[in-house]
Amino acid sequence: MLPMAHAGQPEAGSMAPEFSLASPQGTIRLADYRGKTVYLDFWASWCGPCKQSFPWMNAMQAKYAAQGLQVIAVNLDAKAEDAHTFLSSVPAQFTIAFDAAGVSAQQYRIKGMPSSVLIGRDGKVLSVHAGFNQAARAELEQQITTALGVAP
Repeated sequence: MLPMAHAGQPEAGSMAPEFSLASPQGTIRLADYRGKTVYLDFWASWCGPCKQSFPWMNAMQAKYAAQGLQVIAVNLDAKAEDAHTFLSSVPAQFTIAFDAAGVSAQQYRIKGMPSSVLIGRDGKVLSVHAGFNQAARAELEQQITTALGVAP
């Protein structure tokens, strides 16, 4: 049984749970991105708002990569072909990882899709956000730029 401290989503200031997941580039480990600001997104092919979040994440990756941002999107589909079909219509210019068993989503206590976790250069959680819509874009970008120490 997990301690009560782990009953909710990771809190700001706590260490982000470690993971090791398969990706087209090989195994992705959160620890390998220490020193970067990580925007960790959990998504699935059936998620409508994910179709809106991918172009935005592409833009954030392109705009802030040089300042140290790394977007990692973890797919939680049970069937890899569902994820590949989604990606063929909504391409990603950032790191994609696959977790068909949903272990990482359990570690992060993900309740809906998409959900994102902003992780600082030190590996600590800065913020957790559920859902995605037009109104969330400015707030999320502000959190990213604050974490990076750059102007939007």
